[in-house]
Amino acid sequence: MEANLRWVALTAVAPVAWGANYYVTHAFLPPDSPLYGAALRALPAGLVLLGLCRQRPRGAWWWRSAVLGLLNVSVFFVLVYAASQLLPTSIASTVMAVSPLAMMLIAWALVAERPGLAHLAGAAIGLGGVCLMLLTATGGVSVPGVLASAAAMLVSSFGHILTKRWNTGTDVLASTAWQLTAGGLFLLPVAAAVEGPPPALSTPALLAFAYVTLIATALAFAAWFTGLRHLPAGTVGLVGLLNPVTGVLLGTAVAGEVLTVQQVCGLALVLVGVVLGRPARTGRRGGGRIPLQPAPDKRPADESSTCNPL
Repeated sequence: MEANLRWVALTAVAPVAWGANYYVTHAFLPPDSPLYGAALRALPAGLVLLGLCRQRPRGAWWWRSAVLGLLNVSVFFVLVYAASQLLPTSIASTVMAVSPLAMMLIAWALVAERPGLAHLAGAAIGLGGVCLMLLTATGGVSVPGVLASAAAMLVSSFGHILTKRWNTGTDVLASTAWQLTAGGLFLLPVAAAVEGPPPALSTPALLAFAYVTLIATALAFAAWFTGLRHLPAGTVGLVGLLNPVTGVLLGTAVAGEVLTVQQVCGLALVLVGVVLGRPARTGRRGGGRIPLQPAPDKRPADESSTCNPL
């Protein structure tokens, strides 16, 4: 149980960093360059992790890295960047809190992890809290922004569970580096063709990109995928509810966004959902984690990798 709680604490680094990322993107990064913004977030982070790992993909991981890079990085980062610019921080991060339910259903289909009653209850309560925060927001809500955030949630939920299915026996830090690098390389030519020359960046924007690249991407994704390896997807998804909690708190405390009484109640429901989704004790029946079968193309060299997960 204590080991599970340590993995939960490590995994929580990711949604907290991502919740702060909405504010940083909205406040400091250029609003009209989502493709360059996504590329400059992904590629440097991937190269940093590659420098730490010094390990190249092997066999099926060449095409797997391309697929996961497209889902988890290229498409996801562009949609999150757009949502961050179109919506207040609290709303943009709140929409993503629907992901626990999506992750549970996808994990049930792809990796045979049947969600337990506590996970489903936590997801339902958290979703209710999300709706309460979203529907009682002050001012108008951008429909394109909500759609971008919802699409990002669906794409990332599928990509994260696919990563969980494929990552058995593969070093977490290395596979994260491959995904980020592949996603960044996909984005660069598209950004050049669509947005033209890269935007001029001020000193605050450069510092913001440093946070987005090193903390909200390199560190956060490594922590998140490590959690997916060691915890049930339902638990990881519910830990992800800390994303909207962080976004709402930052939006209120730093960006001056108004938080209504209803939104406070919604925030409380989200936190209750996280508590309900905590890992069960080892050996408990029902809703437990079902071990994955090793990937068919797993090689002995994977076990001797010099690049260790967090």
